[in-house]
Amino acid sequence: MEEKTFNLLYEPWIKVLDREGKPDELSLLTVLEEAHEIRCLAGELPSQDVAILRLILAVLYATFTRADVYGQQNPIDKAEEAPKRWKSLWDLKRFPMEPIKKRLCFYEERFYLFHPERPFYQVAGLHGTEGKINTVSQIVSDVPSRASRRFISTKSGRDAEVLSFAEAARWLVSMQAWDYAGKKASVVGGSKDGGGTGWLGKIGVIYPAMNTLFETLLLNFVLLGGDKVLPYGVPTWEEEPVPGPQKKERRPAGYCELLTWQSRRIRLFAGSGNDKGLVNGVLYSYGDVFETANMVIEQMSGWHLSKLGKTKGHYIPNRHREERNLWRDLGSILPQANGSVENLSPGVVQWLAQIKERELMDEGIVQLCAVGFHYGPMNAKVDAMTSDTLSIHNGVFTELGGKWMPLINNLLKLTDNCVGKLAVLAADLAKAAGDSDSSHHRAGGGRADAGRGEAYFRMDEPFRRWLGSIDPLKTDMGEAEKEWTSVLKRILFQLGEEMSRQYGEKAIIGRLVEEKRGRHKVTNLYTAPGALAKFRRNVVRTIAKGGRGNGKTKK
Repeated sequence: MEEKTFNLLYEPWIKVLDREGKPDELSLLTVLEEAHEIRCLAGELPSQDVAILRLILAVLYATFTRADVYGQQNPIDKAEEAPKRWKSLWDLKRFPMEPIKKRLCFYEERFYLFHPERPFYQVAGLHGTEGKINTVSQIVSDVPSRASRRFISTKSGRDAEVLSFAEAARWLVSMQAWDYAGKKASVVGGSKDGGGTGWLGKIGVIYPAMNTLFETLLLNFVLLGGDKVLPYGVPTWEEEPVPGPQKKERRPAGYCELLTWQSRRIRLFAGSGNDKGLVNGVLYSYGDVFETANMVIEQMSGWHLSKLGKTKGHYIPNRHREERNLWRDLGSILPQANGSVENLSPGVVQWLAQIKERELMDEGIVQLCAVGFHYGPMNAKVDAMTSDTLSIHNGVFTELGGKWMPLINNLLKLTDNCVGKLAVLAADLAKAAGDSDSSHHRAGGGRADAGRGEAYFRMDEPFRRWLGSIDPLKTDMGEAEKEWTSVLKRILFQLGEEMSRQYGEKAIIGRLVEEKRGRHKVTNLYTAPGALAKFRRNVVRTIAKGGRGNGKTKK
């Protein structure tokens, strides 16, 4: 029988940075006790940090939706009670540990990484049909399972074959959230396929963060879904009966279940001899599965109404787009100012708006963080990861700040429209130079794509600074609009000049091009100076037409 080893409540396993930026490794209880002195989680990958953040959040839900800060049993039953409970925690500026310890220690047996009956986030006695055990590289997100591919990972050689108990615990939590789809091990009573990726792999994670882990946790401690009490449910360590190896199709009844969702049936294997004190094997198959549509109790994702296939008319989660900066999708993240039902902003953002509107927290800058995995064909491997942050004044989420949302969304659309004019410039320059590159689907197509990418790259830092400088109580809307459109013109005009120079002297001289206009053919002269002048006019005209008054908007 397996011995009880490594209890996550007491053993250090969570990587953090303290307020001075010094790294440390702490137990689950210590992280909660010192959350006000910790800057942030700091594990191997941002995706791992999100999974652990959600586990810690589940502890808060399991404790403070049932008991108050004094440990008195006082479940949140009515919507008006939720903000008061949240405020009582926020004002303490640290977590009261007695209620937390009372709740967690009651389930102490279920926090052992190795346990004969109920190991943490695992299934006891899980074993393969052929007695095989996989290497632990299977559960490490940035270590390809094929040794030949490990030159691109952060672990190689023996480091990719064994993990300390602390490392294994971190990757175990991460794997339940993010594991890729595809065939799994053949285990007795288990399922090799079906269910897709882990839950977080199916959504585009958005969450707010502030100066300390305590503040970050409470900003994500959402107690209301709209104007109703959020269904909280229970975390996996409180669920009964003990999960077996079977895959189970079921829908989460509450948010706690989603925060600790068991998408895989896993068993870690502790080594012996030279591997004593290390994890040197893993076995896993599919676990709990459900349909993604309408799972809007998830608070860390935006949603939109599907118009396609069997999900038509249902809300499906927004996914992050690879190599697309977070600020470009800000319109789908900000609370909907127009009451639109086509899109739902993330619950954590709606909650942030509520607590700020109720004046439960002071003015300040919030970091919006985005994390997501991008999988290969059939979601059978991890190709890339999205990780981005954006600073924004929390006043933007209030009713007063709501006046800024149309302006911000309008300027984002305006920016896209102006950047789109680079395609016309590239086509005109290609014609002026006589560029007939057959690899381009249209004249100047390749350079247009490169130009757009470069434009967004150059706008990235200026837009982040501009957005972070907005204080709804102090900033003049007209001046802010004028400031961004000025930056937009400067970047695009400079990029346009650079693109025109790339075509050289023959484009300056230009050439005559015969083109079809309706039923007739006309001959036009294309030159680089003419193309550049036309591009500038297009940008200026677009800004004048698309702005909310071209800098004349009132506060």
